[in-house]
Amino acid sequence: MLSARSLFQEILDDDEAFRLFCSIAAGGEAQGGWENGRIAVLVPESERALAPKIARHGADEDKHGRIFHALLRKRGLTPVPVPPETDYTMLLERRGIGLAHDRLRRDEPLTVRDIVVYLAHSRVTEQRAAEQMVLLRKCFGDHPEVGRAVRMISADEDGHLAYTHEELLRLAAAGHGRLIQSTLRACALAEIRVYRDVSLAVMARMGRVLRWPKAKSAVLAAGIHAVYGYERLAGWHRMVGLRMPERRDALGGPAAPAREFA
Repeated sequence: MLSARSLFQEILDDDEAFRLFCSIAAGGEAQGGWENGRIAVLVPESERALAPKIARHGADEDKHGRIFHALLRKRGLTPVPVPPETDYTMLLERRGIGLAHDRLRRDEPLTVRDIVVYLAHSRVTEQRAAEQMVLLRKCFGDHPEVGRAVRMISADEDGHLAYTHEELLRLAAAGHGRLIQSTLRACALAEIRVYRDVSLAVMARMGRVLRWPKAKSAVLAAGIHAVYGYERLAGWHRMVGLRMPERRDALGGPAAPAREFA
């Protein structure tokens, strides 16, 4: 029977599949760390109080990348290059979502509008990340090899999502509500397409590594398309709503250490 648990277990049990999975995950986290680090440096003067939180977000992402690399090292594995068709962050940028890397490489202060775009992009992508980690936590939160990493990353992603809600609500109250809503909608609709495409690419790669029969690959691809259909119809709305989180000031402080994975 196909289930998220059984699929992840297949990946976990096979060194090459695990190697690919951790390499893709680590690459995305490292890219997020760089992006947040640059944004923290370039925050406009009127939003300087936000800079430490953005830097903390970047530090968390860097930590997650180190955790995935450490999981590989524990098995005596080395990372593999991330296939371009599985590069979620790069594909989002190509669709014009978030702040372009060319913009972040320039030493020019960002605008408040740029900060709104950054936070809206983060609110959408952190929704996806938090949901994925909740699923992994349910399946493998107690696993002796990956459980501790899953729990730590999941807690961080929940904090990132809470932070984006709180800061976007603050900016909405300051008069940026219309820009926030239009940007959230554009980000969400682009993200669900990119997520579909990346999911199909990852499953195709995993299928070749794990030698899945064509029927199994076809069923998984159909499931991915079905999820996209639901998200295109209505599911994307969960990515654009804003509510004050129970956990306030979630990124107010230094990143939690991960010495056991260093």
